[in-house]
Amino acid sequence: MKRRRFINFSSVGVKLFVILFCTIVLLSSVLGLTSYYAAKGIITDEVAAASSQSIVQAADKLDFLFAEYEALSRQFAVDPALKADMETVNLPTAGTVARAAAEDRIRRKLDSVRGSDERLLGVRLVARSMVDAESYKSTGISGVRSDEGILARVKEIDNGKGNPVWFPVRAKGFFDSYSQSAMTMGRLLRNIQNPAAEYYMLIEVKGQALTDVLSNLHIGLGGEIRILDSSGRVAYSADDALLGQASYIHTGELKSGTQKGEEQQLPGAGKSEEPEQSGARKSEGRGQSFTAGDELGSPQLVVYQPLSTADWTLLGYAPVSDFTKSADRLLYITLLVVLAAALIALIIGYVLVRLIGRPLGKLARLMEEGERGNLQVRTSFKGQDEIGRVGHSFNRMMEQISRMAGQSSSSAAEVLATSEQLVAASGAISSQASEVATATGEIAGGAASLAAEAESSHAKVELMGGKTGEVAEKNAVMAASAEKVMEVSDQGAERMKKLVSQSEDVLKLMDLIQENSAMLRDSTVLIRSILSPMIAINKQTNILALNASIEAVRAGAAGRGFIVIANEIRGLANQSSESIASVSRITEEISSHIENTVKVVGEAAPMFDNQLASVRESSIIFESVRAEMEEFSGYLGQSSAAVSELAEYQQQLGQSMASVISVVQQTSASTEEVASMSSQQFTISRELVALSGKLEELAEQLKQSMISFQG
Repeated sequence: MKRRRFINFSSVGVKLFVILFCTIVLLSSVLGLTSYYAAKGIITDEVAAASSQSIVQAADKLDFLFAEYEALSRQFAVDPALKADMETVNLPTAGTVARAAAEDRIRRKLDSVRGSDERLLGVRLVARSMVDAESYKSTGISGVRSDEGILARVKEIDNGKGNPVWFPVRAKGFFDSYSQSAMTMGRLLRNIQNPAAEYYMLIEVKGQALTDVLSNLHIGLGGEIRILDSSGRVAYSADDALLGQASYIHTGELKSGTQKGEEQQLPGAGKSEEPEQSGARKSEGRGQSFTAGDELGSPQLVVYQPLSTADWTLLGYAPVSDFTKSADRLLYITLLVVLAAALIALIIGYVLVRLIGRPLGKLARLMEEGERGNLQVRTSFKGQDEIGRVGHSFNRMMEQISRMAGQSSSSAAEVLATSEQLVAASGAISSQASEVATATGEIAGGAASLAAEAESSHAKVELMGGKTGEVAEKNAVMAASAEKVMEVSDQGAERMKKLVSQSEDVLKLMDLIQENSAMLRDSTVLIRSILSPMIAINKQTNILALNASIEAVRAGAAGRGFIVIANEIRGLANQSSESIASVSRITEEISSHIENTVKVVGEAAPMFDNQLASVRESSIIFESVRAEMEEFSGYLGQSSAAVSELAEYQQQLGQSMASVISVVQQTSASTEEVASMSSQQFTISRELVALSGKLEELAEQLKQSMISFQG
């Protein structure tokens, strides 16, 4: 029965097939797609260049058209006859006939300009007052209006200061009164000498005129042409509904290099696909182009050219798909090439599987048979390539393995017999070593416990000695403290005696202070009695001086000397009065201080008596403390003698315990050494038994493995 075949993805042949297949298909796809996008880029660049040339030519036509009307307005501005007629119609002293003739010449001139150019909808001279009766226009157009929007546009003409101002195409013209769209150019015809004769000249161009100029400009199949003002709004479009609206696609985004959505630079032929830094590219001439998404997000090829006469931009755009349809055929060619490459890859892969995968798979199955113990398997490869050499080497390897298996089988039988004898001997040695190790362990355990007890007793003796030393040190400290207390008590008793003597001296001084205070109080009374007559004498002296002054005044010139003397006497009396008053105040203060001193001394005297009694009691207490400390010092001496005897006994006990510990430690060390040697011997014997058992198992396994080989 034929064996069923299935795909093994881990096979070397399948891996080579997958790698080769993927490589060929990937390279074909990358090459085809690269060619497709490169062709799209080349086509788009060429179309952009051609469209840029067309947009430049159309912009030149528009500039020529605008320049023509600017020149026309300039002729009106410098025409002396027109200027004279405008001054005549605004001159109050001009006659009716002269004014009518001037108005007729103005209208005929406007009609002649309008009749010579079919693109013009009308020509106006609008008075600055915005009154229709004062304004002039060519025939066939409506009158002047002054709505708010119209006034705003007229103000722009004023701000132009005599320069031409272009207004975008409006669906109903400048005055929103026409049935068709119109573009307007305004200019102020200035008259410095006669400002009343200044007029706004409005040249209204039909929107169809721009359509005719741009009729030969086509961008793609469904492209659009627009004129945008400086704010990005539509100044001209074939669809009047878009006039004045903000254009979704405009050139203002070029400063940032992106549109809403995303602007990208189309790749140029033979160049990388990196966008230029400005987000746009210059084609031949002056035109510029870029790509941007429209309202629906579809990519558009945009070309534009700024106008030189007005601050406007001529812009055209069309879907990129209009230009790249011819490149779509490359996609179909790429698909066909990829399918052909896949078919070729399948054929090559099948050949690789036949040449490499099958021989390697057969060799793998033979090696699996050898793994299961069949050493008779051989390959039948005839080739001399690497696979044939591997097959011949496999045959020689299997032959050598068969010979080695026969030799190993006989050796395994000998090893098995020897290992059985070794196991028996190792078992006997292990049992004897176990008994010796057990006995030695018991001896070592007893010695260790004895050593531990001795160590514990020695530690307790040392602890007792330490405590005894501490008691002796504390007794010595207490004795020294008692001596110091006795010395301090003696010093305190001496000090208290001196304090008693000083307190008695202070009491005596207090008595003297009281006596002196009484004498001072008597002296102040005597001073007051002396000051009283002096005050009376001063009063009498003042009265006498006053009387002398009165008498001297009565005496007249002879009494002037007495007046001086009387004044001096009165001054001296006043000074004496002031001095007596000062002495009286000082005496009163001294008397007050003396009274306070007597009061304080009287209050302090009992306190000094109490202090003297307390000092005497303290002296008695110091004497009793000294007697107690002498008795305490005697007890401390007896305690120190007992502690000294206890320390001697402790030293003798510590020496005895140290000798016991040294003997126990020597015994324990010897026992541990013997136990360690016995334990090592037991461990070695157990390892020997285990190794013997493993050797026996290995010998048995080797014997069984040799049986599985069919050599």
